[in-house]
Amino acid sequence: MLPANLPDAVRDALLAPLVDHHCHGVRRDEVSRAQFELLITEGAAPAPPGTTHFDTPAGVAIRRWCAPVLDLEPHASPAVYLARRLELGAGEVNRRLLRAAGVVAFLVDTGLEEPDLLTAPEMGRHGGAAADEIVRIEQIEQDVAEVAPLAVDYMDSLAEELAARAARAVAFKSIIAYRHGLDFDPSRPSRGSVIAAANRRLADPKARLTDPVLLRHLLWAAVDVARDRGLPMQFHTGFGDPDVELHRADPAMLTVFVRALQPLNVPVVLLHCYPFQRQAAYLANVYPHVYVDLGLTLTHTAAGGARVLEEMLELVPFHKQMFSSDCYGVAETCHLGALYFRRGLGRVLAARIDEGEWSVSDAARVAHMIGSGNARRVYRL
Repeated sequence: MLPANLPDAVRDALLAPLVDHHCHGVRRDEVSRAQFELLITEGAAPAPPGTTHFDTPAGVAIRRWCAPVLDLEPHASPAVYLARRLELGAGEVNRRLLRAAGVVAFLVDTGLEEPDLLTAPEMGRHGGAAADEIVRIEQIEQDVAEVAPLAVDYMDSLAEELAARAARAVAFKSIIAYRHGLDFDPSRPSRGSVIAAANRRLADPKARLTDPVLLRHLLWAAVDVARDRGLPMQFHTGFGDPDVELHRADPAMLTVFVRALQPLNVPVVLLHCYPFQRQAAYLANVYPHVYVDLGLTLTHTAAGGARVLEEMLELVPFHKQMFSSDCYGVAETCHLGALYFRRGLGRVLAARIDEGEWSVSDAARVAHMIGSGNARRVYRL
């Protein structure tokens, strides 16, 4: 799995247990082939007639690397792979693949609230690891909006619920990239504008929150709690499902907001980033409170992931990058995220050692930092 020329110290560092600092639950039930194919792509539609989502970098990677975990030969056909999955059952498949990832702690975004997904504690039990919660702030807002009778109650309840959820979480997360885009006004909105927007919101509280004033208010309310509780703020950036407008998910658009948070000592974590990994690396380089990962990028670029990781490492400080799988739906995405992280970083480190740029001890230290050490520090694990 790792380059043959890696020194033992670096190999051991890469194979050490990882902290998956951002993931989701995986399905607890059996899935059909059609369901499985939709869970291995960020697209929302079936593959065109006569084609399959197995004919993607991630699809080929599943057949190569996940098949042996399920006692199949590498490159098993999709039909054989899915039949074996069904034979073993969802529980056994989840246990095997989550444990094969070699994760010691899962930090789970619980904002999807789908009953078919494993909870954070269940992810930990299936994966033989610790598990903690990441609170998605847009979900908190939805819960508050549906019960608040008046705009003032909405504002008070939002602050109270954010504080209550923070007490048992390790981070907040925002998906403002999906709800508006990262090109939002970074200033804190006035109380009057928030009350006016909240009155409009409460007229249709079950609707998805897209109002830019309330999204900004939600962000700043979460920042206030995060500052008081010492929590990081995660932001989805870059690659995602069709709900995101990619050009408005460039993390560079967060620059002014990031700068405003610097004196508050609130860590900002930029998730996924692709294809803006160089912009993200720049922000992590120049702002002391900014951290980055590649997340689902490595699963979906698969064999090409090492090139993306190398671009991130051109500029990012090594104490600023973390590992996450961003797994969702099927446990294959967790296993592949970890596998391609180790393979990709192994190739980059091997090349730098061979070129005499890095010592073996430096390479091993960086592998430990990115794989688990940085996350332990940032999330106070």
